[in-house]
Amino acid sequence: MLNKVMIIGRLGRDPELRYTQNGTPVTSLNIATDESYIDREGVRQDRTEWHRVTVFQKQAENCSNYLSKGSLVFVEGSLQTRKWQDQQGQDRYTTEIKAQRVQFLDRRNNNNNNDGGQRESAPRDNMGGGMGREDYQSRPAQQQRGWGQPQQAQGQPRQAHQQYPSQANKEEDLGPAFPSEAIMDEVPF
Repeated sequence: MLNKVMIIGRLGRDPELRYTQNGTPVTSLNIATDESYIDREGVRQDRTEWHRVTVFQKQAENCSNYLSKGSLVFVEGSLQTRKWQDQQGQDRYTTEIKAQRVQFLDRRNNNNNNDGGQRESAPRDNMGGGMGREDYQSRPAQQQRGWGQPQQAQGQPRQAHQQYPSQANKEEDLGPAFPSEAIMDEVPF
């Protein structure tokens, strides 16, 4: 059996960090994904889907510290349904994504004021990590752009001689973060 979810979207509000009774950090995220299509009359239609995401451990603290409303993220996890009771004692069910990995995708430069609500203290290259492993450490910006690039071997320390792109590369226009931000008039269909 397979229970796997992968989404790319933007936070609809700031992350909410709380702690379980035994001290485990848990962060709740509300993430919006969107899709566009052309209806039968040739009119572009937009549809937004909202996803509840729950993040645990160190990764939860990273999300709370470095993400804010509007941040672009990649989430990989599984669907989970939990049962709870409302104030009237009625059983309620909530289906949410239990994140195994959260990756920060914003390409915004945090050294100036056009960061769109990103917290100024957030390191640009910090990744969300995953399941308590050490892959939440920051990676060079070049590695963030490509899905097929090799990752640091798990459990090995980062090497100090890695170089980050020059300031000139940071200001180059790299286009939209994902297709829904592209100008739809340029889509060939």
